[in-house]
Amino acid sequence: MQTANKDRLKIVVILLFVVVLAFFHYLTGIQHSPYYGFYCRLYYLPIVLAGLWFCLRGGIAVALLVSIIFAPHIFFKWGQFEVIPLEHYLEIILFNLTGFLTGFLSSRINFQSMRAEKNMQQLTESFTQLKEQASLIVEIEDQLRQADRLTALGELSAGMAHEIRNPLGSIRGTAEILRDALPADNQYTEFSQILIKEVDRLNRVVEDFLNFARPTTDEQHDFKPNEILHEVLQLCHQQVTKGRIQIHWQETSLPTAVGDSAQFKQVFLNLILNALQAMPAGGELWIDTQINEQQQIILTFRDNGPGIPPEDLDRIFNPFFTTKAKGTGLGLAITYRIIQNHCGNISVKNSPVGGAEFTLILKPADYPCQDGMDDGTTNIID
Repeated sequence: MQTANKDRLKIVVILLFVVVLAFFHYLTGIQHSPYYGFYCRLYYLPIVLAGLWFCLRGGIAVALLVSIIFAPHIFFKWGQFEVIPLEHYLEIILFNLTGFLTGFLSSRINFQSMRAEKNMQQLTESFTQLKEQASLIVEIEDQLRQADRLTALGELSAGMAHEIRNPLGSIRGTAEILRDALPADNQYTEFSQILIKEVDRLNRVVEDFLNFARPTTDEQHDFKPNEILHEVLQLCHQQVTKGRIQIHWQETSLPTAVGDSAQFKQVFLNLILNALQAMPAGGELWIDTQINEQQQIILTFRDNGPGIPPEDLDRIFNPFFTTKAKGTGLGLAITYRIIQNHCGNISVKNSPVGGAEFTLILKPADYPCQDGMDDGTTNIID
C-alpha cells in the first residue's frame, strides 16, 4: 500500500514537471531564444526521473509524452519559416533516446540489485543453516564427551562394586558364624543380626550401582510420576521441616511414564535433596508438572537458592564434578544416566528470578522407548 502511494506521488511530480515546463515553453517567444533552449533542455529532467523511477516503461512513456507536447510547439513557433531547423527534429529523437537509455540502464540496475538481494538472502539462509549445523555438531560433541565420561564411570563402578562385594561376602559369612556360635539369648546375637542386615543393605546398594553400570535392556518399565513424587516428598518430610523449606506442588493428572519406579525415585530424590542443600537457611521449592503439545511429561524443579555459577552449567552432569565440599559428584551424573536410558531429557538453567531450575522431559508409556533417548538431546541452558 505504501509503495503504491509513493508511485502515485512520483507520477504526479513527473506530470506536474512536464506541464509546468510546457506552459513556460509555449509562452516563450522566438525572440527569447536563450530561454527557449533552456526550457527545451529542462524536458530531459522528467524523462530521466521517469526512467530512474519506473525503468524502461516509465522512461519511454514520458519521452513520448514530451515529444507529443513538444511537436506542436515546433510548428506553432517556427511555422512562419519555410524551413524548420533540423535540430528540433533531432531534439524529439534525443528525448526518446534518453528515455530509452535511462529506462534500460535503470532496469538493468534494478535487476542486478534484485539479484544481489536474492543472493544475499540465499547467503543469509546458508549462513543460518551452517550456524545451526555447527551448533548441532557442538551439541553432539558434548553428548559424546558426556557418553565417554559415563562409560568411564560405568567401568569404574563395575570394578569398584566387584571389589566391594568380595569383602562384603566375607564380612557376612563371618557375621553368620558369630551369630550361629552365640546362644540365642546372648546380647551380642542381636549385634550380629544387625551386622548381617547392614551388609545385605550395602550389598543391595552395590547391586544397584552395578545395574547402573550395565547396559540397559530392551525391556520397558513404566511408573506413575505423581505416586513417586508423593513417596519422595514423604521421605524428605523431616529434612524439609528441619531445613525450613516450603514446597509448592499442585498435583495435576499425568499419564504413566517410561522408566523404572525405583530409579526415578532416586532421580526425584537427588533433585529435591540438591535443592534442599542449596538453601541451608531455608527457602522455597516449586515443582511443576504438565503435558506439552507432543504429549510429553514435563517436570520442573525450581528453587530460590543461589543458583549454579554460569561457568559450571555445562559441567553439572559430569561424573565426579561437584561444588559441594563433601559431595562425590555422582548424584546428577546418575540422574542424567537414568533419564537418558529411559528416552528422557534433562536440562538445567538459572531461573531469571533466582535459583536453579531443572526440567525433565519424560516419555509417556503409551509410546515405545527405543534406542535410548527419544530426541537425542540433553540440553544445558545458559
